[in-house]
Amino acid sequence: MFQGNGFRALDRQECLRLLAEVPVGRVVYTRQALPAVLPVNFSLDTDASVLLCTSSASDLVRAVDGFVVAFEADEFDGATRSGWSVVVTGRATVVTDPAEHERLSRTGPGSWMPLRDEVFVRIESEMVTGRELNGALGGRSLPRPAL
Repeated sequence: MFQGNGFRALDRQECLRLLAEVPVGRVVYTRQALPAVLPVNFSLDTDASVLLCTSSASDLVRAVDGFVVAFEADEFDGATRSGWSVVVTGRATVVTDPAEHERLSRTGPGSWMPLRDEVFVRIESEMVTGRELNGALGGRSLPRPAL
């Protein structure tokens, strides 16, 4: 059931199903004591953790390894004012086990950029929340911006 504001909370299974349908999300982390957001391609592992593939020398690896981060992905349709947003919050760690790295090299996400010394970052899905927006229930139309 939708709440009066047009949003519906999604359960964990719905959130994970939706995450599996999109290729790009955003990592939210702290860089130099300030919030930072980085778009990344990703995949979900069998344990529902978010997997990223990046360079071992990347600033992202140094900033997130061992820290709690958020990961957000969404999909929206401006014409119908509908869509969804899912946030995964959990500890990020670099995969260091050689067997696990080998498995992820075969089944995990590939980087969209050419990499040397690729590493996989796992974000545990400790907390998964999501909302769906159904614009059809909304009220008045908003004016379109002038071009």
